[in-house]
Amino acid sequence: MPAIQGRTREQLRQHIGRSLGGLYVSSASSSGSTTTLLDNTLVLGGADNQIGKWVRFTSGSNDTLTRRVTDSAISSNVTTLTFMPAATASTASESYELWDGAYNPDDIDDFINQSIMSATGWVYDPIENIELHGDGHQTRFDIPSNISMISKVEYRDKVSSTRIHACGTTFDEKTDGDFTQSLDTKDKKQGSQALKMVIAVGASAGDFVTDSITSKNISGYDTIEMWVKSTVATSSGNLKLLLDDTASCASPLETLSIPALSADTWTFVRMSLSNPETDTAIISVGLEYDSDLGACTVWIDDIVAVANDTAEWATLDRRTWKIDKESRDLVLIRDGHEAVGYSLIKITGGDKPALLTSDSTTTEIDEDYIIANAISLAFLAASSGPGTDPDARRQISAFWTDQAQRARRAFPMLVNIRSVD
Repeated sequence: MPAIQGRTREQLRQHIGRSLGGLYVSSASSSGSTTTLLDNTLVLGGADNQIGKWVRFTSGSNDTLTRRVTDSAISSNVTTLTFMPAATASTASESYELWDGAYNPDDIDDFINQSIMSATGWVYDPIENIELHGDGHQTRFDIPSNISMISKVEYRDKVSSTRIHACGTTFDEKTDGDFTQSLDTKDKKQGSQALKMVIAVGASAGDFVTDSITSKNISGYDTIEMWVKSTVATSSGNLKLLLDDTASCASPLETLSIPALSADTWTFVRMSLSNPETDTAIISVGLEYDSDLGACTVWIDDIVAVANDTAEWATLDRRTWKIDKESRDLVLIRDGHEAVGYSLIKITGGDKPALLTSDSTTTEIDEDYIIANAISLAFLAASSGPGTDPDARRQISAFWTDQAQRARRAFPMLVNIRSVD
């Protein structure tokens, strides 16, 4: 992708306005009213010259409002712009844009987004995703919602790791009467069983259970990985994993928020250690019910510490995976399924470039393309036709269309991609 500066919608719009020759940027110099704006720096002609123009507020209580100028007057070198409809609040020292009547700034915002949409399919916002994990059985995986195309699928072939708890035994160091524990040999992810906890309606936020483990030095690792499933949907932090160097997690060295979970869905979660340098002798691991979720059942499996930077990845042959667009699934064909086995999966691909929904949002694609294409659209919209186009806006629009096409040719060539949607 061409180098971009990540310019905001406001910056793009003002660049477009200046290229159109139809924009003046300033700030109110003193307080006005909900229908007037005062500026002692406006030097664009005399009285009445601003009638029919557009005011776009870019700060203060009226930020993002667009209003039409209905009158302009000059007194003691101060220009008073009267506009309609009334603004949200009386104008003060807020900044504003003054646009020629042919160019409504709201339309310019729309032209910016039209330009981004027209680039979709030619360029994507690059993404690497490691949310998915094979379990040796699953062949279909939900493609994360922010991925619109995939160029490569890899699996983690090697990584420095140590298992903290295989979840092949119940947590019996510190127990709670509202937690009924058992080993589930049917619904599991690793080994021959997972730890199942039936949590009663009487459980309170802050209740937890723990298990003692042989002392583990995990100071050389930075991430905890595990499988979790819940019969109710959760938000991040509703459930927490505790790690401590004292019995029963009396004063946890690590209190890790388990990410949000969808109901009745096994989820492979990854949590960064907060203070790995202190985690030299972990002897207790616990699960905390940190929010009152009501009666529910939680399964956990295979709690492991890993060192992210040691990961080595192997690329899946493109013949061993495909995309089911209708269900948005990544499907592993037999050889791909066997290669992945019980491994973390990395998807390299891209997302559709995001539309700009506020003045502070930044573009994810080349600004030159957006600017040139939006200018072309603006000139074309203002031209009306050959009989009413004395400024040759249609001809100028064609020039900017050519500039946009030149900028689009600088997009990186997309090779061997598979679209998701």
